[in-house]
Amino acid sequence: MIDFKNVSKNYEAGIQALNNASFHADHGEFFFVVGPSGAGKSTLIRLLIRQELPSEGQVFFEGVEVNNLPATLLPVYRQQFGIVFQDLKLIETKTVEENIRFALEIVGKRKKEVNETTDYLLELVKLTDHRHLHPQALSGGEMQKVAIARALASDPILLIADEPTGNIDPESSLEILSLLQTINSWGTTVMCVTHDREIVDHLQTRVIHMDNGEIIADTVGGYENNKKRKK
Repeated sequence: MIDFKNVSKNYEAGIQALNNASFHADHGEFFFVVGPSGAGKSTLIRLLIRQELPSEGQVFFEGVEVNNLPATLLPVYRQQFGIVFQDLKLIETKTVEENIRFALEIVGKRKKEVNETTDYLLELVKLTDHRHLHPQALSGGEMQKVAIARALASDPILLIADEPTGNIDPESSLEILSLLQTINSWGTTVMCVTHDREIVDHLQTRVIHMDNGEIIADTVGGYENNKKRKK
């Protein structure tokens, strides 16, 4: 599904965000991308969704070279992704229900499908009783659930969760992790970018470890299981 081939990204003032990064991910995987701030994790996401272009190397998604996509096809291309942003980007003037409905309406769903899918997603994240509340009335964990429900609105084949457990309590973090596992069990590929060592250690799955723009390890296990360098 995802294939990065010797990808580097350079910015002005000599800043190198990615340095010769290569990895691939298959359909149905659940994997973490971890590393300290400035490691290149966010750049990886931006290149994958074609917000930016690499300075060197190639990015492929579903066999298509992302670098060469014309601007006219980008909206269709990005509908394949569901993205839970680190800052959530919930619309504060809209209720929980309206935030989800809006994501469905902008991709052209008919009213009946909007209604049915909204109800389904609210039930999935267990927020049916909160449908008429605004984001500021929710807990941090509940806001994350709304963001996940909204990200699922377009029925994506890849869900990208950027720090989905940031600034929430451990119990809520495990609820979010369980929700992501459920989504993955349906066949949706899940890419979770995180600093949260506890959820990585809890799941014991594939971990791509980044540092200084490089992928330094690609292993299975906990957060610290990065002694074996990626070949």
